[in-house]
Amino acid sequence: MLITADRVLTGSGAYLEDGAVLVDGDRIAAVGPRAQFAGHSDAPGAQLSFPGATVVPGLIDAHVHLVFDGGAEPLAAFNASSDEQLLRDMRRRAEQLLSSGVTTVRDLGDRNGLALRLQEEISRGVTTGPRIVSAGTPATTPGGHCHFLGGEVSGEAAIRDLVRRNLAAGAGLIKVMASGGGLTKDGPPSWQSQFSADELRALVDEAHRAGAPVAAHAHGADGIEAVVDAGVDTIEHCTWMTKDSFGLRQDVLKKIIERGIAVCPAVSPHWQMVARHFGEERTQVLFGQVRQMAEAGVRLIAGTDAGVQRTGFDGSLAGALPFYAHVGMPTDKILDMATAQAADALGLGGSVGRIKSGLRADLLVVGGDPLADLGALREIRAVITAGRVKEPGSSAQ
Repeated sequence: MLITADRVLTGSGAYLEDGAVLVDGDRIAAVGPRAQFAGHSDAPGAQLSFPGATVVPGLIDAHVHLVFDGGAEPLAAFNASSDEQLLRDMRRRAEQLLSSGVTTVRDLGDRNGLALRLQEEISRGVTTGPRIVSAGTPATTPGGHCHFLGGEVSGEAAIRDLVRRNLAAGAGLIKVMASGGGLTKDGPPSWQSQFSADELRALVDEAHRAGAPVAAHAHGADGIEAVVDAGVDTIEHCTWMTKDSFGLRQDVLKKIIERGIAVCPAVSPHWQMVARHFGEERTQVLFGQVRQMAEAGVRLIAGTDAGVQRTGFDGSLAGALPFYAHVGMPTDKILDMATAQAADALGLGGSVGRIKSGLRADLLVVGGDPLADLGALREIRAVITAGRVKEPGSSAQ
């Protein structure tokens, strides 16, 4: 299959004008100027031309929860649904993600391995959706954040056992709830830490022994410091909450940068409404902390927390990315956050996230120029996942 367009994104902020991508099976075979492929012959219907469009790598949402519905009360539907009903709903959400240009997601917590089941269905081609990297059941304390997902543990032995069970089930990473969170109304507040330093170290040690990365949900400033010291690979949210405010710690920020820990702020597509909840002054501090992290050189990656309150799966990532422009980041770096940078942080940099020969053919074709206007990411002309084309409104072919 030969795909041609006015522009092909071949590097950070670098376009190949009047470019072409040759796809062989599920891999990118070659990338070059359209003229290089003049006279190329292939199977009928396998030459796709997109005038006025741009080909970018398939987008990566590094923080989703497919088990939740993204409604006003996601736990209500979750608690009322059987596993089979949840799985049926998750299939639909996966297709919504793919239709919006997301070809890889990192699912950071489900119930009874449902995301792993969905991942297996998609890999076999019986269900349409993005590639899923699943954390399985997240570790939390008894009664802690997301305890209803089934990962309540206490003590180093129980923590190590949960890590081993998740990995044996096929999890691609381990998730730990290092602080409270807003979704769990009966749990600890978001700023409060949940695990001891020894417990966090045990979890990271067990995961790293098996070659699995660790993602840490951490809102509180104390929890952020603890997970950095424990050696986690990514920090989710990283809002630097204290009991009464926010407080970014420069000494901890320095460690995050020195150790190459990626941070996923998990920004909602409704970020412009945050001030209604936090107030203008606190929102400015919260947004300013993301700006500080970006300017300091933190490896930021894009994620939406799709599934939680009022955060759905249809176009959420494209809706969230303008936040980073709002805090002063250039569009080329923002696109990197949702492609190459995210792929590297997920340990997939050798297979996805870039348009390069030998990598998996996960591509997004959009109208216009997303480097000039991120809104172009909503103008989807086609999504290609593992070499299969999904045009708007269709199933993958």
